[in-house]
Amino acid sequence: MRKPRLMAPGPAPVPEEVLLEMARPVIHSRDPRTKQAIKEAIEGLREVLKTANDVAILAATGTGAMEAAVIHAVPPGKKALVLNAGWFGLRWAKICQAHGIPFETIDVEWGQPVDPARVAEALTGRDDIAVVCGTLSETSTGTGHPIEAIGKVVAETAALFAVDGISGVGAMECRTDDWKIDLLAVGSQKALMLPPGLAFVAVSPKAWAVIDSFEPKAFYFSLKAARKKLAEWDTPYTPAHTLIFGLVKSLERIKAEGIENVWARHKTMSDACQAGVKALGLELFSARPAEGLTAFVVPQGLKDTDIRKKLDDRFGLSIVGGQDKLKGKICRIGHMGYNDEVDVVGALAALEMVLAELGHEFEPGAGVSAAQRVLIGQGSPVGAA
Repeated sequence: MRKPRLMAPGPAPVPEEVLLEMARPVIHSRDPRTKQAIKEAIEGLREVLKTANDVAILAATGTGAMEAAVIHAVPPGKKALVLNAGWFGLRWAKICQAHGIPFETIDVEWGQPVDPARVAEALTGRDDIAVVCGTLSETSTGTGHPIEAIGKVVAETAALFAVDGISGVGAMECRTDDWKIDLLAVGSQKALMLPPGLAFVAVSPKAWAVIDSFEPKAFYFSLKAARKKLAEWDTPYTPAHTLIFGLVKSLERIKAEGIENVWARHKTMSDACQAGVKALGLELFSARPAEGLTAFVVPQGLKDTDIRKKLDDRFGLSIVGGQDKLKGKICRIGHMGYNDEVDVVGALAALEMVLAELGHEFEPGAGVSAAQRVLIGQGSPVGAA
């Protein structure tokens, strides 16, 4: 029987103690223990997100958090500016479209980072842009975007800055308050080490001022309702409290390691995986790789489906292919949350064996050796001088 090895860029593996916590008998959703768990979860999330802001907990996936953010950020007569650099950047635009919210896009080649100068140019002389919608880690391309620099640009205007941090938070540096992020959307199933089902929105005072200036068309995703119940350490509607108990346990793990150390560990894993992939003669897809996953271009003459199927059939190793216009063109290896350095080395070893079977030529052991050199401090991170 194959041992399951989940190395997709979400859902990511869940630690055993978190699974056990969620396996306890279900209690009433309004039990005092649930409120205590919500309190502990929000306090832990504030530490991970590096924020003193309110954090709303939603029973939803990360897309629900994105939807809640954007419908509260655009008053009538205003529009959104979407930084479209991938499938999930484009999701901001699709949410706007679904709600009849006017929007414009800054279109960036997939795999390239957003240039803050283009954002500054787009905002110059504009008072109709209510929110700029960006992405910390574009999961579809494996690209990390310069959110800190973009945040500085947006903060000089009246516009809010909404960020999709779903696959980035917990895997790469994100300082919500210092980076002037007004609405941060996060999901549970990535580096926060939970199954899908919880979403979070961190809301700045600047964002609350906008939200309180009009009546957003929201019911279930009402951030005003969430704020009211937050004062009681509660949620407006039935909390997904089994997941919240698990969240408290996963946040305990993160706190014990220290979020800065968590970021550093992910950076090391990312550097090691990228070095291993390049040593196999594979091309990295992203010009500015994110820390939570590595995307590589499928070698000419091979099919991504063959690579992924052989990895799964032989080793139980799950990675994913490309989305939308990248379908069939790239493969993506996740290394976030409960994945560690040994998982990265093992995934590269499995990838070597599969590529060899498929006829790709490389020096056996090259990928593993390159990754190990990074991990023991004898190799230069990808892109370093």
